Amino acid sequence: MKAYITDDSKKMYWQECEPFESGENAMRTVRIYRDCKYQTVRGFGGAFTQSSGYNLSKMPKDKQTRFIRDYFSKEGLNYNLGRVHINSCDFSLGNYAYLNDATEPLSNFDISIDEKYIIPMLREAGEYGEIELLASPWSPPAYMKTNNEMNHGGKLKREFYGDWAAYMVKFVQEFKKRGANITMITVQNEPAAVQTWDSCIYEAEEEGLFAASFLGPALEAAGLSDVKVFVWDHNKEILYDRAVGAMSVPGAHKYIGGFAFHWYTGDHFDAVKLTGERFPDKELLFTEGCVEYSRFADSNETRKAEMYAHDMMGNLNAGATGIIDWNLLLDAKGGPNHVGNFCAAPVMCNEDFSDYEKRLSYYYIGHFSRFVQKGAKRLATSKFCAEIEAAAFENPDGTTAVILLNRTESDIWFALSDGKNSNYITLPAHSIMTVIM
Repeated sequence: MKAYITDDSKKMYWQECEPFESGENAMRTVRIYRDCKYQTVRGFGGAFTQSSGYNLSKMPKDKQTRFIRDYFSKEGLNYNLGRVHINSCDFSLGNYAYLNDATEPLSNFDISIDEKYIIPMLREAGEYGEIELLASPWSPPAYMKTNNEMNHGGKLKREFYGDWAAYMVKFVQEFKKRGANITMITVQNEPAAVQTWDSCIYEAEEEGLFAASFLGPALEAAGLSDVKVFVWDHNKEILYDRAVGAMSVPGAHKYIGGFAFHWYTGDHFDAVKLTGERFPDKELLFTEGCVEYSRFADSNETRKAEMYAHDMMGNLNAGATGIIDWNLLLDAKGGPNHVGNFCAAPVMCNEDFSDYEKRLSYYYIGHFSRFVQKGAKRLATSKFCAEIEAAAFENPDGTTAVILLNRTESDIWFALSDGKNSNYITLPAHSIMTVIM
């Protein structure tokens, strides 16, 4: 049994775990239950935004190659999931759409803007293995909306529901032609938020109606029924309510395959679990999270990394099948962002784009993405104290990965047991550990 540990040194080191007789130190045990298995893990990844692709293009070619390897190779984070935006998002160089006038036929659909920064990044990442992509729109084209602009909310005009569904299907088709493996799509990014950037508002029942009567049937008619439709794609605190509302629409059970969620309003792991219990045949997928400079700019790197690990662990233990981070790469200011909504990312360019820095959060994420394989089954765990956070997974290759997090100021020692074998563990203060059993 090996334990891989990361602390604020940004290094992952390993140590052998000392075995001892089962039953010793029963008062200080973290237990793994191998016969209690839950959801299958789809994987881990990040977002291929226009800003990330633009930043990558500004670095020297050798650094670009190393960057892709650091994220997508087995020696890096081993990412196998990604997210792309349909039309522009805030992390774009400006607003853009693939059609800009109601009189334009769908045959004029033009994604050449994405071929400059996003498609090349996807192709390079794909050299390390197939990347499953989630496609999400931030806003329909301005002409389809009630406020006649892509920013500041507004709603999709009812007369454009069919056209917008066809537009989204066309996006999937065009990306697939270029080798992008889009297997998931959301109705709308953050459908309850009026933002100064690209945004569009849907009520829960409107999302359900669009998915059940327009997007789902349009994908099916195009031979793309294997592309799973997700709703919500927003914060967890009302995930359950939005899921119930969307699923109340006739036909929703057929065409809605799952619920997507973000982290910006806190833990709410119980809401995720409750949604999964209400709809056990639907998938739960974490689709966005980042450290926002507006709220956490002054926090230290350890706290930021622990935010990632705590949220990933809580979401997975609540039933999430996958974790998709926000931007893969940002510049030294946390952009570019066309409305100044700057954020952090696990990897940030330096000031002159000559190189990049892997933040501590990158290494914490790696404790999940490097050791929990696609197809892994989550196992049940129990622990003797609240100070240890734990999640366990049985991998397809027969190994078991147990992830342990200590956000306290003190080292914690305990026995890690699966009922048959026990090992002595010391989990250092402010560290994350992955034990391979």
